[in-house]
Amino acid sequence: MIISTTAYPRAALIGNPSDGYFGKTIAFVFSNYCASVQLYETPELTLLPSRRDVDSFANLETLCSEVRKFGYYGGIRLLKAAARQFYLYCTEKGIKLPKRNFTIRYDSNIPNRLGLAGSSAIITASLRAMCQFYEVKFSLPELANVVLAVERDELSIPAGLQDRVAQAYNHPVYMDFDRAHMDLYNYGIYEPIEIPQELNLYVAYRTDLAEGSEILHSRLRDDYNAGVPQVLDAMQEWADLTVQLKNALQRKDFGKIPALINRNFDLRCEVCGGSVSAKNRRMIKIAREVGASAKFTGSGGAIIGSYEDEAMFEKLQNTLKEFSVDVIKPQIVCEKVEA
Repeated sequence: MIISTTAYPRAALIGNPSDGYFGKTIAFVFSNYCASVQLYETPELTLLPSRRDVDSFANLETLCSEVRKFGYYGGIRLLKAAARQFYLYCTEKGIKLPKRNFTIRYDSNIPNRLGLAGSSAIITASLRAMCQFYEVKFSLPELANVVLAVERDELSIPAGLQDRVAQAYNHPVYMDFDRAHMDLYNYGIYEPIEIPQELNLYVAYRTDLAEGSEILHSRLRDDYNAGVPQVLDAMQEWADLTVQLKNALQRKDFGKIPALINRNFDLRCEVCGGSVSAKNRRMIKIAREVGASAKFTGSGGAIIGSYEDEAMFEKLQNTLKEFSVDVIKPQIVCEKVEA
């Protein structure tokens, strides 16, 4: 029997990057792309490579192209770290696992290294598969925490919290990372919310740019830990923007949303201007010139925003295409969340 699981890319609608700093965010996952995992029982535990793990190339140009898209580290490390963290977590919780081995393989068409949480999706899908295989049940906050531990503790990847929450819930989530609640429970206050279908949202991403989030998070963390007033004030403002947008969604007051989205990015530039590349700034600028709102979905390379009508969306697609940017309408995943 083959166990098949999936996980989807994440888009932060508002509030990022305050999620790692006791802030508030709203994020969702969308099914236009996915990471998939297949797992089946075998005598030995085997991790099968995918395209991003190959070490043989046609020539130097191909090697450079693959590194630009996937970085220097493939997906096998994600599977290996996920398996180790799964075992450690189960051991810590006193969960006795059956003595069974498996072979696991993955695939993903999520645009890579563009702020869409593609690595987290691979880890989430692999943990779901291992839970099924060993008949282990994680709560949704637990699943999000284990995925975070894989990246942060196993692989030393600086990361916020919201990606894994949205991917664990498979539903738009309002997240309040209240410090007291985090200290008590080790996770935030997560509230599944509805994003009305009448709200026109787009996601756009570069096809010629891939960059990790490590530099941004490392610099921001240093400034936050040092108590830089501008950074502390920005975290509070990002949280306030999130509350305002949540209220606007509930009232279907869509007219207020573009300004909130735009301010989220403008504040990022004020605080982290040196880490925002010229190409990313231009992508935002072009989208706004068309009339759409625009901010990063994560740490750069992909953006999200609202648009008024189909004519604006078509213009957005045609204009950004000239600058190697694809534009899609995200198919927001809204699975029923278990109580």
